[in-house]
Amino acid sequence: MVSSEQPTKKPLTGQRLRSLAFAYLAKREFSKAQLRLKLLEKDADVVEVDTLLDELSDQNYQSDERMAGMVVRSNLRQGRGPQRIRQQLQKHQIDAELASEDLAEVDWFAEALATKVKKYGTKVATEPKLKAKQIRFLQYRGYSMDVIFKVIQFDIIDSEL
Repeated sequence: MVSSEQPTKKPLTGQRLRSLAFAYLAKREFSKAQLRLKLLEKDADVVEVDTLLDELSDQNYQSDERMAGMVVRSNLRQGRGPQRIRQQLQKHQIDAELASEDLAEVDWFAEALATKVKKYGTKVATEPKLKAKQIRFLQYRGYSMDVIFKVIQFDIIDSEL
């Protein structure tokens, strides 16, 4: 008589779990919470996963602080402001405090100005419709209103030496 039952999968433990974690980390950086989820998706033992993650974190193979810095730099390259960057940190389940030092070092006016110039050029918008469009664009990118108003009124030509 042939059994119709599938053999149950053995939970991922020990060296197989460690190898899988290193394989994930070799491909890209993960936050602790993301890596935990990925390992648990593979039917890994919860207690062993938590123990392994603590060990990887202690040995600096996995670092939420490093991941936070990477998220900040990546989003800055894409022209995103502080609110959007904080959303990305939240999406990756990283405490925003880990990136607070990186965020404090940024000149948000210069970043917003570069983003605006890249999209709309150096001319100061005079018509209300174009100003509103630029404001919405910079709001979507995550910049604060005080920075946005300074940027859309800033005349690059008059400010150069």
